[in-house]
Amino acid sequence: MLPSQPQDRHLGAPGPSGGGGGGGDELIRTYKGWKGDNVFCFGGRLVFGPDARTILITIFLITAPVTIFCVFVGRKFIDDYPHHRGVSVLAIAVGLNLLDLVFLFLTSGRDPGIIPRNLYPPEPDSNGEPRLAHTPTQTRLPRTKEMLVNGITVKIKYCDTCMLYRPPRASHCSICDNCVEKFDHHCPWLGQCIGLRNYRFYFMFVLCSALLCIYVHVFCWIYVKRIMNGEKISIWKALIKTPASIALILYSFVSVWFVGGLTGFHLYLIGTNQSTYENFRYRYDRHENPFNKGIVGNFMEVFCTKVPLSKNSFRAKVPKEPAIPPRIVNGAMSSPSLQKVSHDIEMGRKPVWHETVEEELGDLEKDMETTVTSRDLSRMLPPEESEGRGIMHSRESSRGRRGGSWEFSSRVNEDLRARDESVSIRVGEDSSESSGNVASR
Repeated sequence: MLPSQPQDRHLGAPGPSGGGGGGGDELIRTYKGWKGDNVFCFGGRLVFGPDARTILITIFLITAPVTIFCVFVGRKFIDDYPHHRGVSVLAIAVGLNLLDLVFLFLTSGRDPGIIPRNLYPPEPDSNGEPRLAHTPTQTRLPRTKEMLVNGITVKIKYCDTCMLYRPPRASHCSICDNCVEKFDHHCPWLGQCIGLRNYRFYFMFVLCSALLCIYVHVFCWIYVKRIMNGEKISIWKALIKTPASIALILYSFVSVWFVGGLTGFHLYLIGTNQSTYENFRYRYDRHENPFNKGIVGNFMEVFCTKVPLSKNSFRAKVPKEPAIPPRIVNGAMSSPSLQKVSHDIEMGRKPVWHETVEEELGDLEKDMETTVTSRDLSRMLPPEESEGRGIMHSRESSRGRRGGSWEFSSRVNEDLRARDESVSIRVGEDSSESSGNVASR
């Protein structure tokens, strides 16, 4: 089974005293020191993805057509239907619009199920189970581990960024830079990951959007039909008399294919207990789905269960994170952040630090060689039998690193200082010889 991990080893998890730190450590809100790419509002009460500005576009695409419908189409029904039935046409349109916006904010403004990062990478103990520590180790963590879910073996994968083994169905979002439980996808229209804690609200948002499109589309045609019957004209002349209806009919027709198709697709996913990510990865084409509980059970799991509590307390006060001490790997010092593997199995990766360090190191080596060889070679370099040995020393000293950590050796400074002294001595001898020759003449 997946090993339990102490809460005090997680970022964003409140400590035993309610998130406060001890001693004289500086305390900050968790969201201020958050390592992901999330955007926080109202003091950490709302959490969005890094592309949260697209929510404004989504709100406009929903609200603008409804406003046009109410002004140019809906209000025409107020006088046409008795007993205030015309008012109900407007009320339903406005109600669906408001409900859609509520589900939008419930989806985009909450923690989707972010798994707190570990402060230190887990290390295998004598039993082979990972434990959280920062003691020296010479054993590399396995990329995957196996665990049983409903009698079926499931592989869990290690995340280099969050330094933890992801629970089943979790994945790392490369946009938000967080591991998310039951990761479905990252929605660019909502600027948020869709996961365990907001999936039901996301589905209701898509469903309400589809119903709103159908509602507007149908009543626009009803209004066009009433114009045709009232004035005894053809459909084309009736459409010309209400350009707003033409625009809304076209807009809602195109939109309903998008949100309607998305609603049908997620109904299939819910019925089979899959996520979008799992479906696109074809995980269950040839294997039995260990999470499938039947159609009724799957729908009950999504809509009739309590939303799990967030594992993060973004407003909790925690000590400012200290610098992570280096680890010893194969006898050399190495920072945990420099040990990322050059590829990520799940969602791609960002450039890792050790590649940048190697590029900078190459530039420094070239600078060192240029500094040595740019001076007067007849005075600076040793005899031919030892020529190149000093250069090798400088190259070796500039590469004073193993396993990802590097530092310049003091031999470089001593070598350069000795050569500078020899240059000054030789210059003094030459000047004394030249002055003596002038005096003799």
